[in-house]
Amino acid sequence: MIDELAGAPLIGPVEPPALHVMTFNIRRRMTGLAWRRADRWRHRTPAVRALLGQEQPTIAGMQEVLPDQADAALAALGRRYRFIGRGHGRRGTGEGCPLFYDAERLDLLEWEQTALSEYSHEPGSRTWGNLIPRIAVTARFRDRATGRRFAVVNTHLDPFSPRSRLRSADALKAIIGSGPAVLTGDLNAGPGSRTLREMLDGGLCDAWAVAEQRVTASVGTFVNYRAPRPDRARIDWILVTPGIEVERAAINTRVFGGVWPSDHVPVQAVVTLPDDRGRA
Repeated sequence: MIDELAGAPLIGPVEPPALHVMTFNIRRRMTGLAWRRADRWRHRTPAVRALLGQEQPTIAGMQEVLPDQADAALAALGRRYRFIGRGHGRRGTGEGCPLFYDAERLDLLEWEQTALSEYSHEPGSRTWGNLIPRIAVTARFRDRATGRRFAVVNTHLDPFSPRSRLRSADALKAIIGSGPAVLTGDLNAGPGSRTLREMLDGGLCDAWAVAEQRVTASVGTFVNYRAPRPDRARIDWILVTPGIEVERAAINTRVFGGVWPSDHVPVQAVVTLPDDRGRA
């Protein structure tokens, strides 16, 4: 754990053809005296801004994001960034899983938000045992620097229902398909879980496991505002399709002025997409 107010990023901006990918459960806004100070959004906002301002990922999949939090994250990233995604409610309200991206580097070709349920095109639907609607936000991009096209999927799986997580894993594999793709998300599942086995047996690769270099130690990503522990499992993931090379991976445990940005810590990776001949 490193305490910083400013300074060198853990990874920071990268040069083409590399892409800097982050997944980050930002923790939905909690207000009122009933919540501990560490949880309150007003207390955490400066730390979130410092983290995102330092790291400047090309793509960031975030979870538990309310509209005002999305605006704060966008302001921290800077003017060249945009985001896509709505709340998970029937009218697009509530917390969401927005994808933030560097619009000067990436052209957004198309995007959609899908309900993780039997009724995937019915916003707010819940059919697999999860009490809260679960969604996936999918974007297809063209990298302006290389011309390469790829997809990114961002999601947040249910913490309580194993059935929901397994059915969602099947749905996510179908969404990803066969092209070059990156999945970011809080999967609420550890390395040995059935959910992760389903994803990895389905052809995806754990960016951390296949990285040429791991910049940090492996620790559990749900820290709950406490010192990270190496004996805890990662539940926040970056998964990639075969052919995508992972140069570096990191779990960002930095705090800013003694304040944790969230109860989760971000996972980051530097990846390179394959060209049309399958070479990175």
